[in-house]
Amino acid sequence: MAKHTGAVGIDLGTTNSALAYSDGERIDAFAVTQAVQPGEVRAEALLPSFAYIPGPKDFAEGATALPWDDAPKLVVGALARRRGAENAGRLVSSAKSWLSYAGVDRTEALLPVHAPEGVAKISPVAASRAYLEHLNQAWMETGNPPLGDCNVVLTVPASFDAVARQLTERAAREAGLKDAVLLEEPQAAFYAWLAKHADWREIVAPGNRVLIIDIGGGTTDFTLIDVKDQGGALSLERVAVGDHILLGGDNMDLALARHLEAELAAKNTKLDAQQLQALWQQCRAAKEALLDPDSEATEQPVAILGRGSSIIGGTIKTKLTRVAVEQVLVEGFLPVCGIDEQPQRAKRTALQEIALPFASDARITAHLAYFLKRAGGLPTHVLFNGGVLRAGLIRQRILETLNGWPPRPVTVLDGEDLMLAVARGAAYYGMARQGKGIRIRGGVPRTYFVGIEDAMPAVPGMAAPMKALTVVPFGMEEGSSHRFAGRKFGLHVGEPVEFRIFSSSERRGDEAGSLLDPMPRELKELPAMELTLAPTAKTPGGLVPVNLESQVTETGVLELYCVAANGDRWKLEFNVRERKT
Repeated sequence: MAKHTGAVGIDLGTTNSALAYSDGERIDAFAVTQAVQPGEVRAEALLPSFAYIPGPKDFAEGATALPWDDAPKLVVGALARRRGAENAGRLVSSAKSWLSYAGVDRTEALLPVHAPEGVAKISPVAASRAYLEHLNQAWMETGNPPLGDCNVVLTVPASFDAVARQLTERAAREAGLKDAVLLEEPQAAFYAWLAKHADWREIVAPGNRVLIIDIGGGTTDFTLIDVKDQGGALSLERVAVGDHILLGGDNMDLALARHLEAELAAKNTKLDAQQLQALWQQCRAAKEALLDPDSEATEQPVAILGRGSSIIGGTIKTKLTRVAVEQVLVEGFLPVCGIDEQPQRAKRTALQEIALPFASDARITAHLAYFLKRAGGLPTHVLFNGGVLRAGLIRQRILETLNGWPPRPVTVLDGEDLMLAVARGAAYYGMARQGKGIRIRGGVPRTYFVGIEDAMPAVPGMAAPMKALTVVPFGMEEGSSHRFAGRKFGLHVGEPVEFRIFSSSERRGDEAGSLLDPMPRELKELPAMELTLAPTAKTPGGLVPVNLESQVTETGVLELYCVAANGDRWKLEFNVRERKT
């Protein structure tokens, strides 16, 4: 089948996923067919990023049937979210956040974390694949070619490291999207703004700096884009991205659940762990209803299943008010702070349950101040994105905070639909790659280093000093590569070896091939590359002199190779487990 000549953009979100498509003339959102109630199927603008693992008595026969599958093993989308609010132990949520967590094997079946015994868990990669497979089937159901035959752009958080990007690409490949190009979500949101404003050159000018704030279900992302003058023409360049901050709508929903839990406890109603999980899911839906720009409701009912015969009607009923939502979210997550504020690091308990490494400081404004201070320049404009920022009071508090820092007011850029902007922007970028739109200069959003052990004699009780070789400089463009011909290293072939990889979102001036000695302390270590490089006909084994080569593929994924003088090449695969120390 011929390649689809247009472009398809997919926002694989923590809470919702979306698909948009373009032929170069216009961008349209795609309504995704899904089960919304038992026995009811319809097309919705968004596909909730939830999977429900049904038990034998959860649904009547045929109640979860889809046009392309009479009996799906996983229920995906609106019905999954609805049923999961009642039975959280079978609900897979926040798979995207788990996909970025180096502390677990993300290919291992570990979701839902709090599933009862006997539930067949799935991995974060498998959950992501399930959402993409559903989008693919819904897309084909309307007469379109498979997404694998289309020009697909798939978005990821700007803060995703190389491993999380590779795992996202793997999920896409396993879902049939074999050549999907990766794009950072904040950039996608800005592309959506460009698509909407043909007169963008009259809105921003050389010297302007645009801050993109993306607060989604699982993460908070910050990106800075500079407007520059290149030979009399305006150009756009992504100059900074924030660290991976696991802080977003999930945290807010839990804070609201804890608020209601305290109210219930004051009335002598205690919740167990399963009930709290259910309350968390219920608060998500209640919050979204109360913060909907078109809603005038002042409260939303919340009900969860009770335990024991003393609970009348078998349920615990309460309500979430708009006043409580505003107080908990704005004052708890967005307090006004100074530009010199830094996120606080809480002391960790030695032992805890396996869970996502949420940010210890919930103040989004403090994270923003820290990011801008490190980036070395305050913005002139701000573009909001993400479902959380649909709430006007949250946007207003962030704007109030920003305007307390720079010497002049920050201008808000009128953006797209906050729930669909990323998918629309990804479709626009797909067409821009074909020369039918403006492109932002960006490349790799952080600098990557390989650890080089110092060739000094061993000293008892002390690890050998490490240096850092810059293998991927900040901004390295897709489709480009570096080979460090002037530096040779001895590579052990045919036996287990380990490569230590580090990254930094702060160091943006290190050139490819530069050796940092001693290794800077601020570098963050990725999961180690632990592998055995296979011998070849020309290289039977032993210690082989090699050069290193780095590539950023056209799809936006980092690859590292060891290259011998005889032409043999070994690709270094990122491990998905945290390095053992």
